Amino acid sequence: MTKTVDELRNEIRVEVGRHERLVSSGFTKEALAAICDSLDADVETDDIPGKDVMRRAISETVDGVDESRDQSTGFRKSELEAIAGELDGR
Repeated sequence: MTKTVDELRNEIRVEVGRHERLVSSGFTKEALAAICDSLDADVETDDIPGKDVMRRAISETVDGVDESRDQSTGFRKSELEAIAGELDGR
């Protein structure tokens, strides 16, 4: 059976050292910063930038994440699968 969006987000959170969420929610700025750090995405996370900046950096780093997507919204399921796969391969 395929994973739900919530399961994928939690898998990604755990992979980058964040805590699972019991309720459905998108990534926090801190979680996005942790993902960027884990992927070596080209973004400075010492002073955490906006979510759109970090989503763009992730989009540019992970094959399967549409770089031309609206960066103000969360990732689609197929994009979460690509991110999870990339993190799993590291």
